[in-house]
Amino acid sequence: MTSERTPGLDRFGHGKVDPYGFLRSEEFDFDSYEEFMSSYLSTLARRASRWKSNYNNTRKLSTSRKLKRFCRKGIPGDLRPDVWMQISKASKRMAAEPSKYRTLQGQRTDPAVAEAISLDIHRTFPENVYFSQLSDPNSLQRPLQNILEAISLSNPHIGYCQGMNFVAGLLLLIVKSEEKAFWLMDTLIQKILPDFYAPDMVAIRAEQDLLGEIVRWKLPQVHAHLEALGVQWCLVGMKWFICLFADVMPVETVLRIWDCLFLEGSKILLRVALTLITLNKDSLLKCTNFPQAVDVFKDIVNDPVTLDCHSFLQSIFSVTGSMPRAKIASLREQCVRRILKS
Repeated sequence: MTSERTPGLDRFGHGKVDPYGFLRSEEFDFDSYEEFMSSYLSTLARRASRWKSNYNNTRKLSTSRKLKRFCRKGIPGDLRPDVWMQISKASKRMAAEPSKYRTLQGQRTDPAVAEAISLDIHRTFPENVYFSQLSDPNSLQRPLQNILEAISLSNPHIGYCQGMNFVAGLLLLIVKSEEKAFWLMDTLIQKILPDFYAPDMVAIRAEQDLLGEIVRWKLPQVHAHLEALGVQWCLVGMKWFICLFADVMPVETVLRIWDCLFLEGSKILLRVALTLITLNKDSLLKCTNFPQAVDVFKDIVNDPVTLDCHSFLQSIFSVTGSMPRAKIASLREQCVRRILKS
């Protein structure tokens, strides 16, 4: 027996707008989405039960193998804001300076920075109903601008960097609090991804170089082929890393990546990038010229496998294998030195 449904709505009650406010394209595959959600909803229910029996908002989370396992399997949506604040240590930083965000809001932003932010506000998630026109009283454009201006004042050595708007925008959608979104963003910049957004771009360029070295280590044939085609690693995943996949992958998958990022740090981004390359290695090896390789990298984040966030997150640990922290740190240092010499 087939069930009837309202045009544009799937049987989970979702229509042209997803649960996060993003408009779905005309090409949205409802059938594949329903197939995924039928199994994922039961997974979510199991995870929520496990989390809620081990965590409440009055209990502090301690870093442990169990916490890492729980984060890798996904944080329930209703717990996500508080858990992110705790595992990233943003909550401790906010408690230490409870008036900081309010104080920053009272300060004057550098005019050039304010203008750059203002230009990007209108380009942030234009397909999301919550980032509609500034004149809409429910629009998140003004709160986003407040957060980004406060970030620029908290990090004057950086100011503002394109891509930060997508990260802050998604944080705002999830935690639904300007202050918490500010502290999570500030913690990312100062503690989890130091120098990622620095004007000299040394750290972010080095991270792309590091991705190349990891591909050389894990996928030597792919690395040699791409090098022969003249592919430069600094061009491969720049947007992936700058926006932490926020504007390039399915939202639910990005949130699962961030569940791990806030606890484990930048190595998670490398695992995601390496997994995307590994899963698409045959397509990359078939490329016979540079433009073909560029096209594959553009499409790589749209691989259907990324829609099933649960399976994809399992893949980023199983497909990539062991990535010892000491070896990654050593390779990163080499890449930074190479970038500084160039």
